[in-house]
Amino acid sequence: MAISLEDLRTVMDRGVAEIIDRNELRKMLERDTPLRLKMGFDPSSKDIHLGHVVGLRKLRQLQDLGHKVVLIVGDWTAQIGDPSGQSATRPVLTHEQVQENAQTYMRQFFKVVDRDRTEVAWQSEWFGKFNLADVVRLTGSFTVAQMLARDDFKRRYEGNRPIAVTELLYPMLQAYDSVMVEADVEFGGTDQKFNLLMGRELQEMRGQRPQQCFMVPILEGTDGVQKMSKSLGNYIGVDEPPEDQYGKALSLPDSLIIPYFSLLSDLPTSEIDGMSEAMEHGGANPMEFKKRLGREIVATFWSDEDAAAAEAHFEQTVQRREAPDEAPTLWFTRPDSVSTALAISSGPGGAKTLVSLATVEFIFHHHAELGLNQSRTAAKRLVSQGAVEVDGQRAGDVLDLRDGSVVRVGKRRYLRLREDRA
Repeated sequence: MAISLEDLRTVMDRGVAEIIDRNELRKMLERDTPLRLKMGFDPSSKDIHLGHVVGLRKLRQLQDLGHKVVLIVGDWTAQIGDPSGQSATRPVLTHEQVQENAQTYMRQFFKVVDRDRTEVAWQSEWFGKFNLADVVRLTGSFTVAQMLARDDFKRRYEGNRPIAVTELLYPMLQAYDSVMVEADVEFGGTDQKFNLLMGRELQEMRGQRPQQCFMVPILEGTDGVQKMSKSLGNYIGVDEPPEDQYGKALSLPDSLIIPYFSLLSDLPTSEIDGMSEAMEHGGANPMEFKKRLGREIVATFWSDEDAAAAEAHFEQTVQRREAPDEAPTLWFTRPDSVSTALAISSGPGGAKTLVSLATVEFIFHHHAELGLNQSRTAAKRLVSQGAVEVDGQRAGDVLDLRDGSVVRVGKRRYLRLREDRA
């Protein structure tokens, strides 16, 4: 299992923000002994986005070199909440919500990480047996001053914003996870540095070799400003349809092309450097590199065939502004002279639903077909921003429909209308 110099450089230099002790980690990797690589997650959400994938790719690289991933499912701490740099605690989840989220999360997790070389551990295996004496002994290992050294706790304390005692427990509990699984290396984003170091300290107190702390960069979202986050809407989801992943990749600011290739692809560094040079000095069109990036992303989570289809879909719907052949169809019956509603059905002669002719009402009632999941307020905003078109014309307050009309919402969502004359 000896590691080559090239593999060592890939693991320790590309997609790395900080390693607490680089020399020690290098020696560990050069030994002919499999390492236990810890990564934990709180199943407070079902979805993984590309921001998470940066760390998962590092785990996969090390798995391919013979090391073992230990995935900690935070089914216990998910019911406490870790702000992780946020200004408010996460909501408490029920046991059923945690289980459901965890299963969905792991299905997406194993799109990147090899399931057969992963050990899954649930925190409840050890914390479920904790009693008050265990908690008191654990808290006695650390001080309040140590807790308030964590940046987000410090900001909230100085700003007179509340910090629940349960939140102060979270870093200790995460540290205890490292003890229980005897982690050699723990992975996380730079916002998790404090918690990772706590695990290192507690292991040493308990007579274990302190884990290495391996931190990966925080990936900027599609806006090119803030870190990728579902709550900010600037994310590309692992489980999103291929055409959405591809379309979002092509909407990225040019400044993110090189970082995304570096952190999310296996392209050689020399080739990525060549792209950067070509855009800066060679007059290359960034859109061509974005298309390649889009194909890389889709192929990673779906297939090469899906990547080609997503590119064709983008060229048809966005570049040529044509409705895709697979656009969902709704059937309608024209209103009588006194009606302000449209009778809509999923097929000719089917059960009718009355929908207001107002554009906002129409979008709101058919969010499922359009894949929008928009609120009424969001739908109104789309109309006011000119993001809704009917037959190529910007929609007003009321829809003007005909048999064969095509409704476009945003850049990639289409709905085809057919008149039911039965």
